[in-house]
Amino acid sequence: MCSCILSKYAVNFVSIFALIDENTQGMVVMDRFDERILRELKLNGRLSNVELAERIGLSASATLRRVQELERSDVIQGYRAVLNSKKLGIGFIAYVTIGLSSHSKKSQRGFEEQIMDVEQVTECHNVTGANEYLLRVETADLTAYKCFHSDVLGEIPQVNSITTLVVMETPKDERT
Repeated sequence: MCSCILSKYAVNFVSIFALIDENTQGMVVMDRFDERILRELKLNGRLSNVELAERIGLSASATLRRVQELERSDVIQGYRAVLNSKKLGIGFIAYVTIGLSSHSKKSQRGFEEQIMDVEQVTECHNVTGANEYLLRVETADLTAYKCFHSDVLGEIPQVNSITTLVVMETPKDERT
């Protein structure tokens, strides 16, 4: 636990950014400018360095050095385009829990190898609880999902149980 005293306003900041030494579990120390840089780039990763500098209140050269250090230290891992799923024909999104027939590392590795190149699976998380995995699956529609369910998941030998949770609406998604 952090030894510093936190006000109720600092709790959210601490939950996002580590206020501990860089040698502790690879976490880095950041100040308010780093936090602002990350917030602005999260909202718009295509900001020019000059515009970013104006928004956070630093010179362009100081801002560039900070962004490069955040990239070097792997805090910023990359930049990507956010795609409009509906315009790409993706109309069905579901989270799928997967239970394996064996809890061994070999079984987990086998499942992960099978699922890695499946284009409908956009996320795969090894989780705690009654099931081993949580997948995010995106398909054109329910019919396409049914084919994925039987032809892909149903054919993976390690899979023992499949539970589908259909996304009806997404009121908040910070990935976009």
